[in-house]
Amino acid sequence: MKKNSKNRASRTSLSLAFVAAACGGGGGGDGSSTPAAAASSSSASSSAAASSAASLSQPCNAVTASATPGSVTITQVAAGLVNPWGLAFLPDGRMLVTERPGRMRIVAANGSLSSPITGVPAVYASGQGGLLDVVLDPNYASNSIIYFAYAESGTGGSGTAVARAVLDPTMLALSAVTVIYRQTPKVSGDGQYGARLVFSTDGKLFVAMGERQKFTPAQDPLQSLGKVVRINTDGSIPPDNPFVGRSGYLPEIWSLGHRNPQGMTRHPATGQMWTAEHGAMGGDEINTPEAGKNYGWPVISYGLNYDGTKIGEGTSKSGMEQPLCYWDPSIAPGNLVFYTGGKVPAWSGNLFVAALKDMSLMRLTVSGTQITGQERFSIGKRVRDVRVGPDGWLYLLTDETAGQILKITH
Repeated sequence: MKKNSKNRASRTSLSLAFVAAACGGGGGGDGSSTPAAAASSSSASSSAAASSAASLSQPCNAVTASATPGSVTITQVAAGLVNPWGLAFLPDGRMLVTERPGRMRIVAANGSLSSPITGVPAVYASGQGGLLDVVLDPNYASNSIIYFAYAESGTGGSGTAVARAVLDPTMLALSAVTVIYRQTPKVSGDGQYGARLVFSTDGKLFVAMGERQKFTPAQDPLQSLGKVVRINTDGSIPPDNPFVGRSGYLPEIWSLGHRNPQGMTRHPATGQMWTAEHGAMGGDEINTPEAGKNYGWPVISYGLNYDGTKIGEGTSKSGMEQPLCYWDPSIAPGNLVFYTGGKVPAWSGNLFVAALKDMSLMRLTVSGTQITGQERFSIGKRVRDVRVGPDGWLYLLTDETAGQILKITH
């Protein structure tokens, strides 16, 4: 390990590793616990008689991607963060970072951390709850507005909320803080809040939320647990949402049947949203949520319950979508991003997926909506977020009490 004398960042050179099988055990809500692993083929076999193999999904690691020649280098950009969760690059290149206990900071290019930003509302920082994702308004350069997701206490328990605020990066303060969306209903427990925020090309805000470990609400169209929703920047509902005007459905719902999506990104060419979702014991998924479609949880899954029993009806059911691919055993996916940085031409258009339980970064090669191969980079720490920086390199957040920002170069 070498030291960079300019910023005292630690560097580790890694040979790129081929993957013949996904690593790690059960994913849990965010991969923080390790139930006994089940055989990777166990859930897939349960519905083989009911569905042809051609209609079923395939493991994300079914094909090993050709390795990028050479090696990558991991550089520590910043340390001293506590369970960092979301990262957004400001126009000047500094990083706006959330910490799950409820703090938001600005991190300079040299790794120095600001004091906590004032004005952040109280968060329910328990279990997987806390301050979660953060994104800039598409017009941030002119309006200084940010959006952030967090776990909020209230009648019945807690749930995911989304707020907008004006950020003053000089005074390190939020003002005009307004909650624009609340997951309903609030329920007991402290797991599986989601949540990721991504703007579509038409300026709508997509919010991916977990089902709070309650299973069946993911299929209930009058609850927003286990849903991807689409809202305007003031929280109002776009009139072209798929369930607007339909009795018995929340109008904000874009897609349903999600377990715990903690990753979401927009395809740079098509504008389609892609999600990474936690399974139970196996069954982590990559999906492309489409308007009005049902992604199956907890009726279908490629995972098992933590006691080894089958989930729902098997791996397929008419009217429910198959994932693009799945991991079994679980890797516990965090965020994901398409590589658009230009520094490594061989990575162009590849999908990078953070892995918490597997302590790695996955590179998926993609053709249309088909996953054609996987390559695994060992990081050795729980990876929560992955972003493409303005310099064209990849940046990671490690979900540790001594959390870091890492930079991946080649």
